[in-house]
Amino acid sequence: MKMTTMGLRERKKQKTRIALIDAALDLFLSQGYDITTIDQIAAAVDVSPRTFFRYFASKEEVALSLCRDGQEIFQSELAARPAEETPYQAVSQAIRAMLTALREGDPDEARRFDKARRLVECTSSLSAVQMCLIMESERLLTEEVARRRGTGVDDLHTQFAVSVFTAIGRVCFEHGPQDLALLAERLEQTLAIAERCLRPGWDR
Repeated sequence: MKMTTMGLRERKKQKTRIALIDAALDLFLSQGYDITTIDQIAAAVDVSPRTFFRYFASKEEVALSLCRDGQEIFQSELAARPAEETPYQAVSQAIRAMLTALREGDPDEARRFDKARRLVECTSSLSAVQMCLIMESERLLTEEVARRRGTGVDDLHTQFAVSVFTAIGRVCFEHGPQDLALLAERLEQTLAIAERCLRPGWDR
């Protein structure tokens, strides 16, 4: 009974979190990020501002929550890849797993993903914060690649490998379609180009 109760509680918490994200994105896009208040977001979900702060520390955090979620999925998937995989294999599979998780999660995830991307594109303050998140993700990626190659993070070959991975990510995500299915297809096309251009063993 206790496990069932905990499961229900966690599902309710997740439902509230998603409702807050949806309300925030809709308000940010319809009336502007700067003038939207936390009180308005909470009211749209029929909860108190105090409840909002149980899930998010600020407007910025709720606005970029999907970005953070995606990066956390990627880092978790990358860390779980088999040790015998090359850095390129591990990173490629982790990106695929991240997109699969986003596509196969909440049926409305693609719509939510599109709104979040449009919001960041039209809000300079959020774009700047997202860039900081990307830089932090690249730092963690460098540490993982260095670990797999048995080098330090300052190793030139390791840094080059990371630069290739980040270039693949930028080509795929920064200039890619909004639809998650089309984004996954673009990822496969980008990886195929990389595999044709790079000599086997280049990332060792």
